Amino acid sequence: MNDIQEWIQQLLIDLQIIKDEPSYLDNVLILMVIILLTVGIDYVCRRVMLNAFTRIAKRTKNQWDDLIVERKIIHKMMHIIPALLIYILLPIAFPSNEMPQLLAFARKVCAIYIIAVSLRFFSASLNIIDEISERKDSLKNKPVKGFVQIMQVTLFSIGAILIISVLIDQSPVSLLAGLGASAAILMLVFKDTLLGFVAGIQLSANDMLRPGDWITMPKHNANGTVIEVTLYAVKVRNFDNTITTIPPYALVSDAFQNWRGMKESNGRRIKRSIFIDMTTIHFCTEEMLGRFRDMPLVYDYIENMEAELTVWNYEQGCDATPGHGRWLTNLGVFRAYLENYIKRLPEINAQMACLVRHLQPTSEGLPIEIYFFTTNTDWTFYEHLQADVFDHILASVSAFDLAIYQKPSGRDLQNLNLTIHTASPLYRYSAN
Repeated sequence: MNDIQEWIQQLLIDLQIIKDEPSYLDNVLILMVIILLTVGIDYVCRRVMLNAFTRIAKRTKNQWDDLIVERKIIHKMMHIIPALLIYILLPIAFPSNEMPQLLAFARKVCAIYIIAVSLRFFSASLNIIDEISERKDSLKNKPVKGFVQIMQVTLFSIGAILIISVLIDQSPVSLLAGLGASAAILMLVFKDTLLGFVAGIQLSANDMLRPGDWITMPKHNANGTVIEVTLYAVKVRNFDNTITTIPPYALVSDAFQNWRGMKESNGRRIKRSIFIDMTTIHFCTEEMLGRFRDMPLVYDYIENMEAELTVWNYEQGCDATPGHGRWLTNLGVFRAYLENYIKRLPEINAQMACLVRHLQPTSEGLPIEIYFFTTNTDWTFYEHLQADVFDHILASVSAFDLAIYQKPSGRDLQNLNLTIHTASPLYRYSAN
């Protein structure tokens, strides 16, 4: 290195750019020559390397080289070359035996610039990785952005330590040792970052959350699709197009519901009840069974059950009076009708559970729960199918001599009041 410096210095003397006797003007001239030299080298490198890489990128089908050109990653890397050249050639302009303080200051500035430019280059390169992951189907649903942000935070933390070590002329190792004593303060300052870092690892390792998942979290008013998973926040686009931001550690410490399994299973559950007025539940008469046999969905059920019940009643010695032995009820036939009606729908998933069952009777009637799964998990399709099914169920109840229970409304009370009023003797007398 000293031989190179002496050769360049002698060359400048031979060209009569500087004199044999050192002076501050000569030092400034040498510095300007160094800067011009590095700028020229930087220009040549840019012209040659950038043009060559751009031509290669256009010929290939890969996405990553196109992104490198679009995001000017090579440009950012080129900024390091002139700074390194200046750092190496600075002793020519400011000899260490003549201007040690000025040389040390100039080298510190160059070192800080090199570190800053390197951080910018590596950070941009990590962003390229994130963009490539979003374009690949195999990585689209992976929380890559969170890990990229973790690496960027780590990178900038190391860069900050290196810059501070350059400014105070201390080894980065000794600086890290000193920071260890203030770890408690650092943990307090970077609490959210550390919690997000740990939570991001847990969410990814356990595959608890991916971009594109539908989640519900009532505590944070979240009910929608995950659009972004970062180190500091999970963004959820709700179905009303509002955005809910949730800290990652909240998803680990609190409960949330992920509907991914429902989508992957190709079956979305419909589970809803209707309330039957229990005063309308009766044993079936011959007239009722005659009407019910005209319904294709329950004809086989009635024939099979009548044969089974006749044998059972005969074996038990029961007579033909309803209430003695086992007899068909209008509610039982209605349940069979609903099961057969639902199983014949082309939109249901026949591989999953399908049933119609009783729930615990309440003061509002007997709940009949309809439980089955659809083949299409789309929300609009799901709601339309559910509405069509229950429109049919509510309309068909009266065909089985049953009634839906509902609480008396204002109109019911008006009709009751009118009935009482017209039935009173005073009303009949005034009418006559």
